[in-house]
Amino acid sequence: MPRPALEVARIFRQHGPDYRKNHRLTPEQHQAMRDIDRCRTARLGGHVDSCSQGCGYLAISYNSCRNRHCPKCQSLKQAKWLAERLERLLPIHYFHLVVTLPHELNPLARFNPELVFNLLFESVSRALQQFARDYQRLQAQVGFTAVLHTWDQVLNFHPHLHLVVTGGGLSTDGERWIAARNGFLLPVRALSKIIRGKFLEGLQQAYQKGRLEGKVQCLADPVQFRRFTRKLTRKKWVVYAKGSFDASQNAYHYLSRYTHRVAIANHRLVSLAGGKVSFRARDNNRPGHQRLVTITAPEFIRRFLLHVLPPRFVKIRHYGLMASGNAKTKLEQARVFLSLQAPRANDGLKDRKLDKTKTWQEMLQALTGMDLTTCPNCGQGKLIRCRLIGSETYSAPAIWDSS
Repeated sequence: MPRPALEVARIFRQHGPDYRKNHRLTPEQHQAMRDIDRCRTARLGGHVDSCSQGCGYLAISYNSCRNRHCPKCQSLKQAKWLAERLERLLPIHYFHLVVTLPHELNPLARFNPELVFNLLFESVSRALQQFARDYQRLQAQVGFTAVLHTWDQVLNFHPHLHLVVTGGGLSTDGERWIAARNGFLLPVRALSKIIRGKFLEGLQQAYQKGRLEGKVQCLADPVQFRRFTRKLTRKKWVVYAKGSFDASQNAYHYLSRYTHRVAIANHRLVSLAGGKVSFRARDNNRPGHQRLVTITAPEFIRRFLLHVLPPRFVKIRHYGLMASGNAKTKLEQARVFLSLQAPRANDGLKDRKLDKTKTWQEMLQALTGMDLTTCPNCGQGKLIRCRLIGSETYSAPAIWDSS
């Protein structure tokens, strides 16, 4: 893939210093800006690759920052995640749901991101598992993966969860598999009411314990908070069923597009001129089309930093049959009932196991088929890596040394 003409790092380099002077940032936001600015530059060190056959090929590459908010550092993580998920697939339909946090809660979430995001995960997971057990047409224990996103197409704050849910589950006594009927999982309107109830119950408890903070109108006094929660009780919470996947692999291939996505990819950036950033966004009024959005560079940085997550916050979580504690018990029992051995992906990831002793180049080849160890010039020789330290280069003791 050709290198993008414009990158987030360039915007940070040109306009980041002034932005830092004029705005108060969290330590995590400072770190994200610093890492993205330095990613794949000489400041992080690097290496020189040359061809073992002496064809004359020579290339300098710099190390990545590995920050989870960096647009350039997610491909290998995404491939590894997908390979691990494919090993746990069941040969069934999967459903894709989207649960959106009402925009009235955005100010609270901005000041209390970890608490509100955790409460969203907890409310959705408890509601979905409870409703699946109680719903007369299903009455089963399902499994699902949930991924948090906090942005919309123009980088505004828009917290929501993407979920991939099994099209059925184990019976409550664990003695059989119950499939969802006619491509239908659960009535989303009823599910949204349960999610709303559980979220507001948890929010009320957090308020009573004094865990909510920030300059937010609803926190001014108990009367304001009661009015705020009553308004949310009357509001319809958006739970959207985006459809099902006939082929089980397609479900996680689709979800993997979301797992390690950052607020904006470099390929969506168009220009940086006159202190303004232009980028492409989906045009909701014309499906399948894009529109050009132009905002000032400081506003772009502000919106990007809205989506820097709290430290060590887990944004991908597995529940029910997909929870790690059930991977070798209930999930395998479900596989037995479905009369099929552990499925393998048929998309180029077949029989490829993760080996943590491999270099990242070897893992990338195993997971995606991309061979970065062969000379791209002659196609015959192997690339010999030399480590860059300052202005010096040091020959690696072996081809593709991982030092």
